[in-house]
Amino acid sequence: MEIPALGTSNRLLDSLPAAEIALLKPHLKAFVMEQGALLQEPGDQISHIYYPLSGMISLLAVMKQGNSVEVATVGREGAVGAMSGFGSRHAFTRAIVQVDGVASRIAATPFQEAMKKSAVLRETVARFHEGLLAQVQQTAACNALHDLEQRLCRWLLQTQDRAGGDLITLTHEFLSQMLAVRRTTVTLVARNLQEAGAIEYRRGKIRVVDRRKLEKRACECYKVVSQQIDKHLPGAKA
Repeated sequence: MEIPALGTSNRLLDSLPAAEIALLKPHLKAFVMEQGALLQEPGDQISHIYYPLSGMISLLAVMKQGNSVEVATVGREGAVGAMSGFGSRHAFTRAIVQVDGVASRIAATPFQEAMKKSAVLRETVARFHEGLLAQVQQTAACNALHDLEQRLCRWLLQTQDRAGGDLITLTHEFLSQMLAVRRTTVTLVARNLQEAGAIEYRRGKIRVVDRRKLEKRACECYKVVSQQIDKHLPGAKA
């Protein structure tokens, strides 16, 4: 499969000068991301780096009992596995495709070689990782301090930004796993948002009807994370 045109879809790639794109382009391959696809598990050696061009990837912390909770999301603004460019790395989180899309994928070895040749590429990856760490920290605080409706609204706003449209294909069961709450609780809160005219929910599909209503009901974490992305990745927004 041919790689989609660069410089149009992924903000992290867009921020790179032509010389750095030239180092990566021969090794970048198009990768179809299907919802639910597992990209890495905790402890796995990172073999590939994924630059989403559309869709979204969730990073989850996994407990010994098998329970998991989402700690960050990555869409068109970033990459998954990029820190492996500094040398062999093992994944700390589970990475799973949450929203269907396409990514540009590069194997770890040629990515490491490109990083050795480019200080600009190293700096870009380091800055993105700082932003990702800020998102993880903000999400931890959000999960501990904010109620489910606020968290769900924040999550829907982030997902809509990455999905690039009003329609999000997602079941309440999947949402409950991401937010670490019971499915029935998610159903109740989603029903309240639907009655308020913010969303519509039917058969595993959520449509954002009124984004302003979601923004009013969301906690401040949505704006904080967006600001961190802008701070660490200057340039045109994804």
